[in-house]
Amino acid sequence: MTRASLDKRPSDVAAMFDRTAERYDLLNSLMTGGRDRRWRREVVRALDVAPGETVLDLAAGTGTSAVPFAAAGARTVACDFSLGMLRVGTRRNGGTEGLRFVAGDALRLPFADGAFDATTISFGLRNVADTVAALRELRRVTRPGGRLVVCEVSHPPNALLRFGHRLHLRFGLPMLARVSSNPDSYRYLAESTLAWPDQAALARLLQEAGWASVRWRNLTFGVVALHRAVNPG
Repeated sequence: MTRASLDKRPSDVAAMFDRTAERYDLLNSLMTGGRDRRWRREVVRALDVAPGETVLDLAAGTGTSAVPFAAAGARTVACDFSLGMLRVGTRRNGGTEGLRFVAGDALRLPFADGAFDATTISFGLRNVADTVAALRELRRVTRPGGRLVVCEVSHPPNALLRFGHRLHLRFGLPMLARVSSNPDSYRYLAESTLAWPDQAALARLLQEAGWASVRWRNLTFGVVALHRAVNPG
């Protein structure tokens, strides 16, 4: 398989994640220096689920990000379009009470209108071919008054930090790709991050998709941003 291009053909992107599924969580921790765990905690805090609520964790991969919602008493669906990720997730986390795994495309979610009290997607929105369409689909399956949290790569607002971050993406990750058993994933990560909109631009896309009360805050100096929104119904 060639590296998934920024056209984000679903078959290419899914195949890339299928190949990394077994070591995906470990690679995430290594690449982020363990910060991914803190980012996941911030998502859980921002979504603030209550026992008995229904939650959709889209692009959930192996379900690591979905487990805390189920642990809080929410009926949680971990949805992903990579069957390899879902197989690994079912093996590792399938016994978690209140958590189930479902295969699904972000542009055609297999859920009824208003099925969830809260929806979230972490580090998966930039892998979708049509960002606004995916955000509209998330709004469709979120009940009126329900909430959304998006955790995604972003761009540090500080000019010096932004320059250093871009250097890392342009040169650091490609160097890792040379010694990796899966170089496509590193190159794709660098390219998709560089091409991704900044915090304000993503907020505008959320509003375009019909979400209201959109706000965001930076994590790790803006390398990652947490966007929150409400479905006005």
